[in-house]
Amino acid sequence: MDVVETRVPGAFVFTPKKISDERGSFFEAFRYDQVEEVTGRPFRPEQINYSVSRWNTLRGIHGVAVPPGQAKYVTCVRGALRDIVVDLRVGSPTFGAHQVTQLDAESGRCVYVPEGVGHGFLSLTDDACICYVVSTRHVPGTQIDINPLDPDLALPWGFGEPPLMSEKDAKAPGVRAALASGLLADWNDVRS
Repeated sequence: MDVVETRVPGAFVFTPKKISDERGSFFEAFRYDQVEEVTGRPFRPEQINYSVSRWNTLRGIHGVAVPPGQAKYVTCVRGALRDIVVDLRVGSPTFGAHQVTQLDAESGRCVYVPEGVGHGFLSLTDDACICYVVSTRHVPGTQIDINPLDPDLALPWGFGEPPLMSEKDAKAPGVRAALASGLLADWNDVRS
């Protein structure tokens, strides 16, 4: 795989090398040893989640409180989406910075999202399916939600008409409110 670190430290884009012939194609989508080597952190999947979305659905920005924390390895297995990661680690030199990556089933491209970094996406096709391979199981009450339309973040979603959003995401606090309430992880706690 080709691996590139994004402008958000610790977040990486993995692009597989496909083997194609008249039957179709084959590629490795995930190898934990490669993820651990690139990130310098352990990554053992404990849960796999799927989300299916209509065109112009906006989901996120989501994260998990530290502890327990949760790293994600994200890919689009059907359709296409605009994926955005946001550095929400208090004290990070790139706090508030984001990275946009188009994920689609054709490319097999994946994004590694480290603990403390928020994640969201806009579905670019109907019936888009995203897969999350995550480092910890779901623990009720640990979800962190940031409003994806927060003007302080000014994320470049690129939608032409208002997106379909859950009430939970639409009413989520902005990054300033989350910071003031102590919800966000400390840069030093997630780097060690």
